[in-house]
Amino acid sequence: MMKKRTGSTLLVAGFGLVFGLSVAWAVEVSGAKCPVSDGPAQEGSSVDYRGGKLFFCCNKCPQAFAGNQAKYATQANLQLATTGQAQQGKCPISGKGVKENTALDVGGVSVTFCCNGCRKKVDGAEGDAQLDLVFSDKAFDKAFTVSSN
Repeated sequence: MMKKRTGSTLLVAGFGLVFGLSVAWAVEVSGAKCPVSDGPAQEGSSVDYRGGKLFFCCNKCPQAFAGNQAKYATQANLQLATTGQAQQGKCPISGKGVKENTALDVGGVSVTFCCNGCRKKVDGAEGDAQLDLVFSDKAFDKAFTVSSN
């Protein structure tokens, strides 16, 4: 019985490894926006970023991004979440664990929070302020992890 159980564990671990690799290779770019121009991102123009791939609308935007990453960080982090390369595990406000019933759409990404207080803080903000609360480098580092490419 012990041998059978070990085999099952290996099978599950093996499946998880194969699945993990296929996810890292298949990044969905459609619907993602260039962090520099806000135009549609293209697969042909990308750079490595935070352990993932960041996509741009043309070959000029990566240069602009490299010249001032801090200016474009919020939009870049949003794109990592939009393309499924970044997964949320914690609240972007507090860094605590999240509760399912607190989900809010932020920039086209479903984001969950530790409590309704954090959700209300983000929900009450508008436009870029709302995106900064969730996808600025500080908030992103608290809440998201990026799958390697």
